[in-house]
Amino acid sequence: MKKLIILLFLSLYSFSFSQVKMISWNIENFGKSKSNAEIAYIATQLNKYDVVALQEVVAGYGGAQAVARLADELNRKGNKWEYTISDPTTSTPSKTERYAFLWKSAIIKKIGKAGLEKKYASVIEREPYLCTFEYSKKQFTAVSFHAITKSKQPEREIKYFKYFSEEYPKLNLIFAGDFNCPQSHSVFNPLRKMGYSSALVNQKTSLKRSCKNGVCLASEYDNLFFSKSKIRKLNSGVIPFYQNFQSLKEARTISDHCPIWMEFSLN
Repeated sequence: MKKLIILLFLSLYSFSFSQVKMISWNIENFGKSKSNAEIAYIATQLNKYDVVALQEVVAGYGGAQAVARLADELNRKGNKWEYTISDPTTSTPSKTERYAFLWKSAIIKKIGKAGLEKKYASVIEREPYLCTFEYSKKQFTAVSFHAITKSKQPEREIKYFKYFSEEYPKLNLIFAGDFNCPQSHSVFNPLRKMGYSSALVNQKTSLKRSCKNGVCLASEYDNLFFSKSKIRKLNSGVIPFYQNFQSLKEARTISDHCPIWMEFSLN
């Protein structure tokens, strides 16, 4: 009986330390326009997570520098952070962006080289950025993505995600980002049939121009999709950072989207 209790305790102890906290944030126009104070504020929102996926990093001068400034700010908070930044996406000049990942190097290890998914660059305006990470000897691959706007029918891009499992059969994929499309849309049905689930359901993530009757969020655009056979979701949510500001206009100097997060264990 005593041995059983010890084994149970060790199992629970191991489980409590086998969790990854991942956050994804479309930080609007993340580049030289972000002040040091804004970078510091963003770092306070991200610091308690293990892996960060950023979308809408400026492709031109200032974008990569802003990510480096953010990493420096995070490093001042007690943990060692590393980061990787994508090349500019293969897009029209006005739409091209970069992606970035940041992670706590004492907890998370990057495996191999991160890269843009070039195979679908001709049909996806801002092709996704893939990076494989290892945690507790188990791996997962984050697929960061920023879809075209709703008016341009982002489902025309999202439909190609159903081929990623065939393209990368050995990878444990987590699709993260701004899909400009709710998880309830039928375009996600092929992923669902393959055993994928969304971290958020019926959760709006983008900011209105102004709050109306206490409602400040507009659309269900941001999410994370994961394979239920490979990942166990423990918790998820959004960070309503705009509540720290006196108005949405002020909050939108940080971003017009809320960061979204998921805590999970790897099966």
